[in-house]
Amino acid sequence: MAARIAVLNETAAAEPRVSATPETVKKLVALGATLAVEAGAGAGAGIADEDYRAAGATVGDRAATVAGADILLAVRPPDRDSIQGATSGAVLIGALEPAGDRGRIDGYAAAGIETMAMEWIPRITRAQSMDMLSSQANLAGYKAVLDAAAHYGRAFPMMMTAAGTIPAARVFVMGVGVAGLQAIATARRLGAQVSATDVRAATREQILSLGAKPIFVEAVKGIEGEGTGGYASEMSDAYKQAQAELVSAHIARQDIVITTALIPGRPAPRLVSDAQIATMRAGSVLVDLAVEAGGNVEGAVAGEVVERHGVKIVGYRNVPGRLAADASALYARNILNLLTAFWDKDAGRPAFPDDDEIVAGMRLTRGGQVVNARLLQQ
Repeated sequence: MAARIAVLNETAAAEPRVSATPETVKKLVALGATLAVEAGAGAGAGIADEDYRAAGATVGDRAATVAGADILLAVRPPDRDSIQGATSGAVLIGALEPAGDRGRIDGYAAAGIETMAMEWIPRITRAQSMDMLSSQANLAGYKAVLDAAAHYGRAFPMMMTAAGTIPAARVFVMGVGVAGLQAIATARRLGAQVSATDVRAATREQILSLGAKPIFVEAVKGIEGEGTGGYASEMSDAYKQAQAELVSAHIARQDIVITTALIPGRPAPRLVSDAQIATMRAGSVLVDLAVEAGGNVEGAVAGEVVERHGVKIVGYRNVPGRLAADASALYARNILNLLTAFWDKDAGRPAFPDDDEIVAGMRLTRGGQVVNARLLQQ
């Protein structure tokens, strides 16, 4: 019997994204699945209920959408009680925040729900098209530069006019992962003079390839390669001190600083101190993309724009969600690519084998138990 897939309307505050679009609904229907979309699910991304109907889905309330569902698609983790109408052993796929609320994951297990966390898909070549962290970080890096430009009271490019020359804005990107690389590229396209730093030596060539200036600690070794999943690992105390001294000298000359540094399962590392902010010119802007994980910038407040020493510190939550239509389109394709990769044509549904590297990385619960190795080690 073909799988019944339910697309949930997000109930979390300020979450405009949706886990399926008419494009992905149509492709899932073509595979043989039955799609049910909760009314209003796409409203935040500019998608009308009628668009889902035209793509082949039914649209109804939460109870009707979940009833008999074999697969549940979400962005944020839904309340366990709100999805009880699904079939026994239903698979919930979404960004389930497993490191943030173990109690919720235990609750899914107790309810007999199999859960698969999109943010824990291994960063391997075969899974690139499914990697929601990369797709969303790309948009976050782009939007961070636009947010900085909106709060910066000057132009980005150098402008030569009859009345005089306006110098280019100086942008410093701290953390050169997916978001950082996109921030560099976007700031360069806007005409800024860009520099960047990271603890991973391998990123130097990436920075140069985008036309930016690498700022690296030379006397003390940082991290030669990358940590687990392509992220940076924790730095040594000696490196932290050397980096702080280098950054302090550099940051005082910057107009805009964008921080993107995250370490999986740990609070975001502190990169910019209050004392360093005090050296920046009044009217400068700091954008902290790690604010929801504790923040890279001292004094950053999640969900707010605050001012310290005349410098604006931008701490918007859910930055990809500020580009909801594009973020939803990319996230929905990540899920489609996951389902398609494991689709069993004869059964009319995906089959997720235990011995597959992608499945082992992202599966959290199954058969009433927490089965993910990372969670079991905590």
